[in-house]
Amino acid sequence: MLMVHVRTPTAMELLPLLSLCLLTQSGPTFADGNEPSVLVAVQEKSDAILPCSISRKENIEKEVFDWKKDDGKEVFLYADGSYYGKGRTGQDEQFKGRVLHFEDELKNGNASIKIKNTKMADTGSYTCTFPNQQTSNIKLVVGAASEPSIIILQQTKDKALLQCLVRGASPKPKLKWQDSSGNILPAEEPQVTENDDSYNVFLQTTVSKTDTYRCVATQEEIYHETDTKTHVYINEFPTIWIIVTVLSFVGGGVITILVMKCYKKNPVEVHTGNLSPEDEQFPLDQKQTS
Repeated sequence: MLMVHVRTPTAMELLPLLSLCLLTQSGPTFADGNEPSVLVAVQEKSDAILPCSISRKENIEKEVFDWKKDDGKEVFLYADGSYYGKGRTGQDEQFKGRVLHFEDELKNGNASIKIKNTKMADTGSYTCTFPNQQTSNIKLVVGAASEPSIIILQQTKDKALLQCLVRGASPKPKLKWQDSSGNILPAEEPQVTENDDSYNVFLQTTVSKTDTYRCVATQEEIYHETDTKTHVYINEFPTIWIIVTVLSFVGGGVITILVMKCYKKNPVEVHTGNLSPEDEQFPLDQKQTS
């Protein structure tokens, strides 16, 4: 099976060399069987190019080719210069105004189409048919991906319970927890809820040391992976306060000892009552000797 991956700004290819190799060596996108010969994976709201070309690479401007979706929906029909949106009716409402062909490439036998602003409902199997000649089969997967979010559900001085959540993703993502060294952490069974062909996935893990932790969400079908990081402090703030307290006591003791030594070395005379005129004129440490 030929796999074509369309990159989006947030997507990351998991198997770029394999995809490139298959794309380079496959030749015309043509199949006589019913199994899809091409897999196209894109992210929702991006454009998808579904490839199709006649095996002889001849001019098809005067030919007929028809694109349909697996459930029988009319996607695009071209016949001798006329097509849906230009002299022809019958296109399914789902695809109206969203499907283009490559007019300049018809002379090279290229019957590929572009579906703009893809939706989750566009996922499925497509056929490109030249009557009495050949049929190409393409599988389109439209995915929705969202960045994982992390919250700390519980924390004590010894451990913390972390939760990773991905909402509204499709296909269903696989989640895993990693520490700063890339080690996969033991976690509870993921909790999954489904809503209109998209998935909410929760994954919890308990950690017991200060570190940076990462939740990774992978959607292999659309070659997408994303992650979120958080830093967790375990049993650090109490230690800091103990050190500060000890230093305060030690520091206070040192100051007291220094004051006592200074007092013994240089005793201070304390006078009570009224000072004499001589004392007023010459303070204790500045008295003149007679």
